Parts: sequence; C-alpha cells; structure tokens
Amino acid sequence: MQYFIGIVPPEPYKQRVIEFQQKWKNNRIGDVVEPHITLKAQGGLTSDQQWLPKIEELCHAFKAFTISISQPKLFGEDIVYLSAHSKELYDLHQKLVKSVSPSKALIKQYFEMDDFVPHMTLGKTTYGLTKQELKDMANSAE
Repeated sequence: MQYFIGIVPPEPYKQRVIEFQQKWKNNRIGDVVEPHITLKAQGGLTSDQQWLPKIEELCHAFKAFTISISQPKLFGEDIVYLSAHSKELYDLHQKLVKSVSPSKALIKQYFEMDDFVPHMTLGKTTYGLTKQELKDMANSAE
C-alpha cells in the first residue's frame, strides 16, 4: 500500500470539486482519491508506518493556516490542477519531508522540497481523460 499526506478541503468546497470532476464521464479520479492538496508524496512513507507518530506530532503542533486556491494549470499534457497558495504550505511540506527523511532520489522522483508545487488535481490522463478533455477541463475551471 502507498501512502501520502494531504489536506482535504472543507465539505462544501470538496463537493463542488467532485461535482466539477464528474462533468467528465471518463474522469475516474474520484474512484481513486478524494479532492486534496498533497503535502507529502509517497517517498519514504513506508508500509511499516514508523513515520506516522512523528507526522502526527508535527501536524498537531503546526498552527492552523489559510490556503488560497486559484487558476487551473497543467503539468505537461497529462494532469490538470488548481493552484494552491500559502507560505505555510511550503513550511509544513518541508518539515514533513525532513521528518520522514526520504532519499534524495525519492525527493527528486516525487517533486518535493525545491520542486514542490502545491495543487489540487482535477483530472489526469491516467484516470481516463484525453489530453483534449484536460484542456477543456482547464478552460472550464477558469
């Protein structure tokens, strides 16, 4: 099993995202994961879960903060997402990565630390959408 750490938006916003995603009948992202902003990707989050107590402690100690969601963007031609903005997102991300201590190769593989781009994925080609549908989705999300 693979793990990641994310922030799920409040229920009304989450429902709006789900309803938007469902406008594309081939979009199977909702079958796999609920809307979220990824804080820490899979690298170093091993199945033994020895990292979990450190993560829980870190998150409980971190002060609440506000996140702004803005314009849709694309990662290449295969993923459309909404941008997420907050200085605290970057701070929390870095603390989480340092706490788990994945290898430099895993940090690079999962676009962490300096390559971290906070976002909420709306659709991916790997979840059934065509590249054209992703472009249409990005335009519609404006």
